[in-house]
Amino acid sequence: MIRSPRTLVLSTMAGLIVFAAAVHFIAPGVNASDDVEDIRTGAIVAQAETPKVQPQSRAEMQLSFAPLVKQTANAVVNVYAEKTVQNRSPFADDPFFEQFFGQQMPNRSSKQSSLGSGVIVGKNGIVVTNNHVIADADDIKIALADGREFESTVMLKDERLDLAVLKIKSDGPFETIPLGDSDAVEVGDLVLAIGNPFGVGQTVTSGIVSALARNQVVSGDFGFFIQTDAAINPGNSGGGLIDMNGQLIGINTAIFSRGGGSNGVGFAIPANLVKVFVASAEGGNGSFTRPFIGASFEPVTSEVAEALGLDRARGALVSSVIEGGPAEKAGMKPGQVIVAVNGIPVEHPDALGYRLTTVGVGHQAKVTVSENGKTRDLELTLAEAPETSPRDERLIEGRNPFAGAVVGNLSPRLADELHMSTSSQGVVITQINRGSPAARVGFQPKDIIIAVNGTPIDKSTTLEAIAKDDPSLWRVEIERDGQRIRQFFR
Repeated sequence: MIRSPRTLVLSTMAGLIVFAAAVHFIAPGVNASDDVEDIRTGAIVAQAETPKVQPQSRAEMQLSFAPLVKQTANAVVNVYAEKTVQNRSPFADDPFFEQFFGQQMPNRSSKQSSLGSGVIVGKNGIVVTNNHVIADADDIKIALADGREFESTVMLKDERLDLAVLKIKSDGPFETIPLGDSDAVEVGDLVLAIGNPFGVGQTVTSGIVSALARNQVVSGDFGFFIQTDAAINPGNSGGGLIDMNGQLIGINTAIFSRGGGSNGVGFAIPANLVKVFVASAEGGNGSFTRPFIGASFEPVTSEVAEALGLDRARGALVSSVIEGGPAEKAGMKPGQVIVAVNGIPVEHPDALGYRLTTVGVGHQAKVTVSENGKTRDLELTLAEAPETSPRDERLIEGRNPFAGAVVGNLSPRLADELHMSTSSQGVVITQINRGSPAARVGFQPKDIIIAVNGTPIDKSTTLEAIAKDDPSLWRVEIERDGQRIRQFFR
């Protein structure tokens, strides 16, 4: 966690628990299902759902969250993760000094532990938490509110979504919190946070939902968070946001903080995405599969919105479409703006990715596009990213700058695994051995090798053949994060 007195920074919260609740108040004497009379017109107005209004009396202001806390607290757990790390010798990777001193100062191992939170969502002991709480852990224990502790196993985890599903090694049954509908959450809904901030013990705080569909919150390709001002501190990671019906509406993940404590800006992963992730874990999948769209998207700026005749800057602008992909088959074209998925508005490209992910691979989504001032619906079939060409991964060896790098042929499937744009093409570095020539000259995983000594690199076999040469000068062109870089090595 980076701390700065002048810079607003993001902190993840390994070590605590959080919850949220939406309160529905009804005017005294009015039943939620009854019709009411409009005072202004005398007309009878049908009430389709419970209205959300401010407290009307002192009695309503004295309402307590205690029943909700009693209903949900036992399903909130502490997650203890422990991993073994190697403390490297100062003479490591130095052949001369290691020859004389390496055995006298060998690498030593030590234990590192982290504390986070989790929510039990299955009576058989299925727990949802954040991936960063249990990442690389060798041993994970679950501590219940009643003091019992259990070993657990990882059913599924995903770094990009920062979600993990654990299974308690016990038959149970356990108390649970049901997964709610996060799309029903509104800005202004009251929320509760139940957790273990800074390890002081189970604590309850309250607040409201401050915003929805927040993106650019954390690095990575997921950007669709519920924002809350409920007090969240280090230790809340993996805790849950809960509505007044006792349903889970989100998993708390991150905070903005100047000093590491709560500043009233916390973020949670919506429960509708958690549902899809848990279902994938229960289905026995070893990894979480995102739908392949076959198109690239950009945010809609105010200038773009004005040029395209949109009433405001929202949606996802189609910038490119892959030939033969699902987007092209659905009739999607560059220049169109996706404004809704299955009737739900799309605020930005991250929101589009979230909506399609919650629909799920193997299903169809009705995508509403805006073009020339008019809107129309497209039927988009969601599929897995294909491996259009064999990846043919190869370890480069010999006396060359690439020695120690593993390279492969890019396809939408490999690009998705590497967290790259699925439209990327060419030969990519998938792995670099520590201390190798490739590592020392500064190559990185996800670097795309464009050309070497003037020869275009179209396949991994092409790079392997060129790497066997021994020229006096290596001229290398790569693409890194969309930028072309030229390098020279002797």
